[in-house]
Amino acid sequence: MNSTTPKIRYAAAIKPGMETFWSLCLLVSILLVIQGCKKPEEEPKPFSSPGLQLITDNLVSPLSITEAPDGSKRMFIVDQVGKIWVIAKDGSRMPIPFLDISSKMVTLNPNYDERGLLGFAFHPNFKANGRFFVYYTARPRPGGPQPGTNWNNLSRVSEFKVSANRDEADINSEKFILEEDHPQGNHNGGTIAFGPDGYLYISIGDGGGSNDNGIGHVADWYTVNTGGNGQDVYANLMGNILRIDINSGSPYGIPADNPFVSKPGKDEIYAYGFRNPYRFSFDMGGSHQLFAGDAGQVLYEEIDLVKKGGNYGWNVKEGTHCFSTVDNKTELASCPMVDTAGNLLIDPIIEMSNVNNPRGGLATTIVGGNVYRGEELPQLKGQYIFGIFSRSSGVPNGKLFISNPPKSGPWSYTDLALKNYPDNLGVYLKGFGQDQKGEVYITTSGVAGPNGTTGKVFKLANVSVKGS
Repeated sequence: MNSTTPKIRYAAAIKPGMETFWSLCLLVSILLVIQGCKKPEEEPKPFSSPGLQLITDNLVSPLSITEAPDGSKRMFIVDQVGKIWVIAKDGSRMPIPFLDISSKMVTLNPNYDERGLLGFAFHPNFKANGRFFVYYTARPRPGGPQPGTNWNNLSRVSEFKVSANRDEADINSEKFILEEDHPQGNHNGGTIAFGPDGYLYISIGDGGGSNDNGIGHVADWYTVNTGGNGQDVYANLMGNILRIDINSGSPYGIPADNPFVSKPGKDEIYAYGFRNPYRFSFDMGGSHQLFAGDAGQVLYEEIDLVKKGGNYGWNVKEGTHCFSTVDNKTELASCPMVDTAGNLLIDPIIEMSNVNNPRGGLATTIVGGNVYRGEELPQLKGQYIFGIFSRSSGVPNGKLFISNPPKSGPWSYTDLALKNYPDNLGVYLKGFGQDQKGEVYITTSGVAGPNGTTGKVFKLANVSVKGS
């Protein structure tokens, strides 16, 4: 049959004046058929805001929470005042602390203090060997950084073992692993965590004070700025993230590929150039990257993606900007981009202005968090969650943020809106934690210092809100 025959017959059948109408109908029908054959595009899924589910309260100053890697489903909370609390599988808190080392620590200032029990990590084989580690600030050793001046405290990493009662530690099993004399009372760092390589990572601040100078802060290669524990890798371990092997040596061994092995520099150093890397974490998924929140001086706060041997700039730079010890509120016009060993001064992936920045800012102190790898909140999968201690000095108004990794360049971030806390937390944000499933937790307190009983631990979760 000739292909034009149907068209001729159809045209002949159309009454005068109806041709245009039926032609349009035919065209629309053809377009609808074509459209129906196309694969429908997926509409973007609406972002469902998570909320906060209370895990426990009546703590003093909780700084972190982690799950025991032994299948017991128990969560362990670090309280700055020297206690570790156990949350049982049923959600109840044990009446007696798992560990209480308050008598071994310096006396804390109740109004505000960066010392105390700061870090806690289970040995990866805890289920079999019962070993765990803590970081705390002990009373200082005799002497000081110079004649007539005493050290403020002793940064100490210790090993303990669990007792026959798995909900209590053996307080007499303490073994000192690593100690570093600390000249001032702030910038202690304090996170300890096992990396995917099985080594123990430790963050230690630059020694305290301001600008990384003064008593106990050695001179470094950058003579424009005084002091510089952050840039020094020879005299002490301050201003660094360390990596040690606690399964060999006495009291520990050094991983053979640490950057300063067989060359000038402290063998324990993994990365350097930090001011106060208070909280860091490893991504449980992906390539297991190491994220560290480094508290700034007065202009900029930062989140760093830490690499082995990396120099993160302090006190040559604060964030991405050239720093001045003469006037820490005025950026220098220029500064070196590499150190004297040729190592690049690595910029942060996230930079946030401090509230004291003359140009305006948001954060008093940045608090490093975790990459979400849980199942309850799929909309957060693979995103980095972090926060700020507060948005203004002396006001309990911490805030959470979320950042999605870009293909390259700096990471953007946005507010992490919460269903039941739509504007701000209404408390100080003090830390984060993560369980074995990758769910993320936050630790908070209604007061800035380690006192009272306003400390709480929350889990990021799907929550229902009345009226929503």
